[in-house]
Amino acid sequence: MNRKANRKSPIAIIVSISIVILIAILGSIYYKFEVAQSATEEKSVEPTELEKEETQNKTNETEEPLKPQDENADDLASSEKNGGNSLVNSGEQPIKQPAKETPPATEEVELENGYIVGQKPATEPTFVKGVLIANKKNPLPSTYNKGEDPKARAAFEKMAKAAMENGLELVAFSGFRSYDYQKTLYDRYVKRDGKEAADRYSARPGYSEHQTGLAFDIGEKGREDLWLTNEFGETEAGQWLAQNAHKYGFILRYPKGKEEITGFMHESWHFRYLEGELATKVFEAGVTLEEYLGIQ
Repeated sequence: MNRKANRKSPIAIIVSISIVILIAILGSIYYKFEVAQSATEEKSVEPTELEKEETQNKTNETEEPLKPQDENADDLASSEKNGGNSLVNSGEQPIKQPAKETPPATEEVELENGYIVGQKPATEPTFVKGVLIANKKNPLPSTYNKGEDPKARAAFEKMAKAAMENGLELVAFSGFRSYDYQKTLYDRYVKRDGKEAADRYSARPGYSEHQTGLAFDIGEKGREDLWLTNEFGETEAGQWLAQNAHKYGFILRYPKGKEEITGFMHESWHFRYLEGELATKVFEAGVTLEEYLGIQ
């Protein structure tokens, strides 16, 4: 009776085996689930630096090299003309080229016998390198009326004294002229000889050096018949004056052969006072005042 009681029934054995199989199945399912979860987590991990570099290299191999766009072709041509300042590739900064000096444009003006047509009246006198200028392109204001310059008069008297020591008596028979008086003279000459002829030997009002008070028409006493003629320059007095006037601050203002520069015919009697040693410098250079000052 006891031996039978210790034996397990077939049903109990079957239940035990079933429990073992079930545990085994559940364990297998759990293992597969853990493996799958681990694989998912590994895929979500950031790539390593090496992986990034390899990926970037592959990407670069597939890209085309940069080249100028067709729409910039005109810019390139323009760049060559303008010294290479145009920007071709939009990703680059332009290289600044040294600025080129552009010569000032010379404005074309209409001239009439050397005068600028339609030139506005002057409001201020013109000085070039400290020298008062009155010529066909640089007029004086009509109100400029300082009279004869005392320094110029004193220099003439000193020169006349030196000439007297050489037996020559010089006379400054025409000095300062006002704007109105110059207009009277000019209009008279135009009426007599015509404008074109008058413009060669007489300045229009405002354009005369006599208005500066620094110019003198010089002749020799007793030879009045040669005043205002170029024959005066051939006389002993005229030649002495031409060679020595610079020592006293005077220059022969309208030399022979310089009409295209000065605007006036040769006048052997017209001398202009320049302060300091400038007269000697102009004389030794053998040029006109315009040429010396660079205002041709």
